[in-house]
Amino acid sequence: MNFDTIIIGGGLTGLTAAIASAERGERTAIISAGQSALHFSSGTFELLGAVDGKPVTNPVEAMDRLPDTHPYRRIGRERMLSLLPLVQPLLSRAGIATTGNHYINRYRLTPLGKIKPAWLTLDDFATFDSPDRLPWRSVAIVNIADFQDFYPTFLARGLRDHGVECTISSTSIKELDNLRRSATEMRAANIARVLDYSAVCNLAGRIKSVGRGADAILMPAVLGLADDLMVSLLRRLVNKPLYFISTMPTSVPGVRAQMMLNRYFTNLGGTLMAGDTVTGARLDNGRVEAVFTNNHGPEPLTASRFIMATGSFFSHGLVATPSSVIEPVFGLDVDYPADRADWFSKNIGQAQPFMEFGVRTDDSWHPSIGGNTITNLQCVGSVTGGCNPIKQGCGAGVALLTALDVTTPRL
Repeated sequence: MNFDTIIIGGGLTGLTAAIASAERGERTAIISAGQSALHFSSGTFELLGAVDGKPVTNPVEAMDRLPDTHPYRRIGRERMLSLLPLVQPLLSRAGIATTGNHYINRYRLTPLGKIKPAWLTLDDFATFDSPDRLPWRSVAIVNIADFQDFYPTFLARGLRDHGVECTISSTSIKELDNLRRSATEMRAANIARVLDYSAVCNLAGRIKSVGRGADAILMPAVLGLADDLMVSLLRRLVNKPLYFISTMPTSVPGVRAQMMLNRYFTNLGGTLMAGDTVTGARLDNGRVEAVFTNNHGPEPLTASRFIMATGSFFSHGLVATPSSVIEPVFGLDVDYPADRADWFSKNIGQAQPFMEFGVRTDDSWHPSIGGNTITNLQCVGSVTGGCNPIKQGCGAGVALLTALDVTTPRL
């Protein structure tokens, strides 16, 4: 099987690169081993939330304070400014509606009632212009009865700290009775599968009755697994500002985003090899000639260009052994300290050095093996290291912008 571009990894990074390639008319394939970090999404695509522990309002200006190894610094300010406006339209073409500014952070409400910087947020989630002024005097927090992966008390405590009056209640409908027989079945994704048109109409009536008198209603994100039709229906029927709050994984809006990006990619004519794993590669003269996968056996998959978007340790894009850190697909060169004691901090609250480990690449994201550059392979996303997505709040931004950097022609 021959393609113009083969992407290894089907998360946000890989899908972004694949969509951008397919939109340019390239024959594109994704080899995806399984679930991605999107399934843990909070409903927000973060660009840069903090530098040196301090919240960031203007990510573009704050990028100058990042170390030279950070992917944003490697992309460069001017290139970043040209790529940022491409993200929201790409998501929109896939059917993912977001709110936010290309260059400036807004703020989102976390499940624990905290206010955090946010770049682009799903438009059915609550966001604010300021972390100090919320637009409501009172909210009704409505949970689904017996749903354990949502924490109304913590949410209310955080909102009350901002001067918002809160009421907490729970409600349900008969369509959820079968799930309720087992606590292990009362999970967000299972609830979303049950909430079809009829069930959502019933749920809307219950929510309207318990939310009467409040400025807005907040509830867990348990609707719309494949698309946002039921989300839009519920919000329309309730006929009052209704916003969703992320829950414990699996994240329904995250799965929805994954499915909508997958669907858009395949509608563009892309080939999605889901549940497949690269088992080997054939290299010659500094180029990848072909890759081999578990499902295709000895049949080679060839392309002019390969893009590695396998992620970091969480998704096994990098693997740590007692003495080394390896990239398991090609055996690419990886940057990490030789002394294992330098891989981590004993203080769990501090930034962990291993979070910044990654494949060594040149200025065009080409990796190397034994110091020899692979000219038709590029590595993007967290597999390249150089940043701490948790402490810096930049995971989605690095995924999206490095992917666009290698697939968007320079003017």
